[in-house]
Amino acid sequence: MTFEGRKILVVGGAGFVGSNLVRLLLETNPREIVVIDNLLSAERVNVPDHPLLTFIEGSVTDDRVLMGLEDDLDVVFHLATFHGNQNSMADPLADHENNTLTTLKLFERLKSFKTLKKLVYSSAGCTVAEKTFDDVEATPEDAPVSLWLDSPYQISKIIGEYYSNYYFKQHGLPVVKARFQNVYGPGEILGAGLWRGTSATIWRNVTPSFVYRALKHMPLIVENGGIATRDFIYVEDIARGLMSCALQGLPGEVYNLASGVETSIADLAERVNAGAENPTPIEWGPKRDWDRSGKRFGSTEKAERELGFKATTPLAEGVERTLAWTRDNLALIEACMNKHASVGAR
Repeated sequence: MTFEGRKILVVGGAGFVGSNLVRLLLETNPREIVVIDNLLSAERVNVPDHPLLTFIEGSVTDDRVLMGLEDDLDVVFHLATFHGNQNSMADPLADHENNTLTTLKLFERLKSFKTLKKLVYSSAGCTVAEKTFDDVEATPEDAPVSLWLDSPYQISKIIGEYYSNYYFKQHGLPVVKARFQNVYGPGEILGAGLWRGTSATIWRNVTPSFVYRALKHMPLIVENGGIATRDFIYVEDIARGLMSCALQGLPGEVYNLASGVETSIADLAERVNAGAENPTPIEWGPKRDWDRSGKRFGSTEKAERELGFKATTPLAEGVERTLAWTRDNLALIEACMNKHASVGAR
């Protein structure tokens, strides 16, 4: 899998997924990588110091940033996002600014670029997952989209898919849509970036929250008996999946980037506690009243068939690696967490 000699733009490349992707891309001998990130939910330290990499701090909603892009890009990865369901519910306008508007303005700028071979748009599996706590089957790419989504984040992510389809059909923009499942792994910094209105700025995803709390011998807070299920996919697998979308994905198509394995939150908590040797019992909390997609996991059939992509990191191995990375980076993580203490985030 190579991007040798290609110029690549990664929008959101300082974030958790973006920075892991950039590191893998640098190993393929590209001509140049340009990273654009406004550091809303990321830290500058995530961006590798490399002679082939140019970092631009800013947003693609800024016309000066957009107009600075030259028509010599081969591949674009659009990973910028207003991170998470709860933050989007606290501030729908910020979600619009950093999800919907970033996508629309970027596509409008790139629609006439002549050198562009592929644009990969990061979408979210939760937008099309069935809204249920009953038993579920793997969600395929052609699953119906509900008109009753749970958050502005889910709405803006599916709007991004609609814009992808429009710009592909109307302007020939070579967009491939990648639907993420629950990504976890090294490099996800609790509290990274700026305050975004809720405690989810720090406790942003279940896996890094569990890992940190377990290492600190704090109780893991598990809601609704831990019966919710998710499809946990290791971040290096996601990065490889994105690269596969860019190299083998068909413009106009959508692909799940998933492990295909359904894991309950209770099982995840027990696994993390065991790996961290956390003696503190789990703290059981109530169900989140806004979340109706209680059980979900993604189908891997299409991605395996058309991209040759398959996630290869078992959850046990991925959790072990994440625990090790977190142990080694506690000082960085806690510095990012502590910077939000003044707004009552602790």
